[in-house]
Amino acid sequence: MEYIEKTLGEMLKEKALAYPERDFLIYADRDLRFSYAEFDKRVDDLARGFLAMGLKKGDHIGIWATNVPDWNTVLFACARLGIVAVTVNTGYKTHELEYVLKQADIACLCVIDGWRDSDYVGMVNELVPELKTAPRGHLNSEKFPFLKYVVYVGQQKHRGMYSMSEVLLLGQHTDTTEYQRIQASLDTNDVVNMQYTSGTTGFPKGVMLTHRNILNNGLGIGDNQRLTEKDIVCLPVPLFHCFGLVLGMMAVLTHGSTAAIVEWFDPLLVLATIQKEKCTAVYGVPTMFIAELNHPMFKMFDLRSLRTGIMAGSPCPIEAMRQVIDLMHMKEVTICYGLTESSPVMTQTRYDDSLEVKVETVGRSLPGVEVTIRDPETGEECPDGVHGEFCCRGYNTMKGYYKMPEATAQCIDKNGWLHSGDLGVKDANGYFRVTGRIKDMIIRGGENVYPKEIEDFLYTMPGVKDVQVVGVASKKYGEEVGAFIIRHPDAAINEEDVRDYCRGQISRFKIPKYVFFVDAYPLTPSGKIQKYLLREMGSKKAEEQGIAT
Repeated sequence: MEYIEKTLGEMLKEKALAYPERDFLIYADRDLRFSYAEFDKRVDDLARGFLAMGLKKGDHIGIWATNVPDWNTVLFACARLGIVAVTVNTGYKTHELEYVLKQADIACLCVIDGWRDSDYVGMVNELVPELKTAPRGHLNSEKFPFLKYVVYVGQQKHRGMYSMSEVLLLGQHTDTTEYQRIQASLDTNDVVNMQYTSGTTGFPKGVMLTHRNILNNGLGIGDNQRLTEKDIVCLPVPLFHCFGLVLGMMAVLTHGSTAAIVEWFDPLLVLATIQKEKCTAVYGVPTMFIAELNHPMFKMFDLRSLRTGIMAGSPCPIEAMRQVIDLMHMKEVTICYGLTESSPVMTQTRYDDSLEVKVETVGRSLPGVEVTIRDPETGEECPDGVHGEFCCRGYNTMKGYYKMPEATAQCIDKNGWLHSGDLGVKDANGYFRVTGRIKDMIIRGGENVYPKEIEDFLYTMPGVKDVQVVGVASKKYGEEVGAFIIRHPDAAINEEDVRDYCRGQISRFKIPKYVFFVDAYPLTPSGKIQKYLLREMGSKKAEEQGIAT
């Protein structure tokens, strides 16, 4: 494999010169389009605006927004300044935002109004009351010493915040000398993006990804879909996640393709975008494809332009895959597997693999990535057909967890192997299957949920003596969050009390769908809690109570 040894900014400039008039970003619902050349100029304006505000190389900028048009502008402006773009989960609530602002040392937060039941601006003002009185650019927050600027991604005025249009205007009137000097100093191995992944030890860890990590991963992913400059990829998956940012934007950028972006997932809007723009590819987790296929207006849309795409995040039922191929015309659809720490894709099916391969395996290793199954105890490579832990090594290995050297050393061994925590097996033809997990992670509709994070939060609830969180099987989402709680003797809390306690504090997808009150947990002879038995109990109780999803 011939690696890309460029920065994101250099790659964008290269494509803008090669395809200046070709659409790079499309929002079909508002007929908004940016050609490669137009977007390249907007990125330059925003980057110079950030410089004029006082931001500098090495700073961290947080992006807390749905897939709005300027989400990508912020990402690429950061890349051209040597600033790390920290992607913030759109589902975060106050408790989680506070943690990331502190742990990531965020100097500037770019924020929209909010999403669903979350008032982002309100939460920021609650956490940073100094915004109401500090002049813009002179923020001194007692709680967040690194935070100096907040940018509202929109036209509206908010006390203490810059608006996006103001920053762009600043950039248009700023000298380019320093900007050019910074760009000349950048390296492809610099960290460009930090994504937070929930950790087995409680709170999330900041995964540091370099230009080289994500550009080359995007190149391999796009090659396996046979993307070219003629392809239009519909992206309804979140940009804050590797699915949207790397599998989506980096694959599009490295192939000179077009991204038709949906601001947040709506099956009708996805179908309309595909028809209107004649998209050749569409991405999603299985539940998204199922929602599109089952939409009452599905048959009204012409999807014959589709050829390929990606389904990832959780296993796909064979019947759903068959319908995606037959009814959505996606004969070359591919499946990907990986984790944020591996930039993220390790393995992918190929466009010409059979239906059975696409539902029973996660494909073969990406070019340039070594993937092996290793014995979790000895670290030795397992023979074909023998179960062990998924490990990988190559250009895609993260630079590490931000400010967490011990956690990094636990994840990447002395020989450079990145340990996934997932169990799998490889067959004689080089195809991999995921068979289980070493860690207790729950995967709900493509979102990774770590039980310890929810357990630690629920321990703060009055009346909770002990809590264990597990995944409960779900036909719709793959797994749902289930909490088994032992109450204090005098506590009268019920299921809805627990969910109410979580609302507004942790993301909606982390709030337990199932709450079961128990007197004790199943234990091993040595006293360890048997979580697999709790998972079985949860599924059985949900069925018995008629509340299974």
